[in-house]
Amino acid sequence: MQTITLKVEDSVSEKLLWLLKHFDENEISIIDETRYISDDEYLRSIPGMEESIIKASNEPLENYVTSDKLDW
Repeated sequence: MQTITLKVEDSVSEKLLWLLKHFDENEISIIDETRYISDDEYLRSIPGMEESIIKASNEPLENYVTSDKLDW
């Protein structure tokens, strides 16, 4: 099964939701009906995230590790 995210104009959202609700739950299920927010807006909504990003951006380059050196 695939999961997709759609950004839907308010003028058609009610019609789209009506259509989707006419499928069986094993075919399509509505996971979330919240409004769209940008990545930036989402990150700013997390307490302390903005300060954490600013602090990390001020770290000296020698403290950074490239992805090939990470222990996954």
